[in-house]
Amino acid sequence: MSDDRELLELAAKAAGFGYGEWTRHGIVFADRDVVWNPLTDDGDALRLAVKIGMRVYIYLGGGDDITVVATDELKGARSFSEAHADDPYAATRRAIVRAAAEIGRQR
Repeated sequence: MSDDRELLELAAKAAGFGYGEWTRHGIVFADRDVVWNPLTDDGDALRLAVKIGMRVYIYLGGGDDITVVATDELKGARSFSEAHADDPYAATRRAIVRAAAEIGRQR
């Protein structure tokens, strides 16, 4: 999974969302009139993690150490980690989406 669009589409599939129209800001679903993008929106990322029943562990180590592990072992997704660099929030969102996308890929 290399691009953000594929990550978002697979994450939406894992969450059981219907088909949405892709925009440059994220996905707009037919039943909602808002852009959904858990890569950029903290609320969307949290709702995605809760919807899937994901476990999110956050480690704020020093420097560029790994900061996030998002996993859903019960659904077969492996753990995904992101180096936080200067933005632990973005790393958390991306790890959540990557784990959700892996679940979506398996469905």
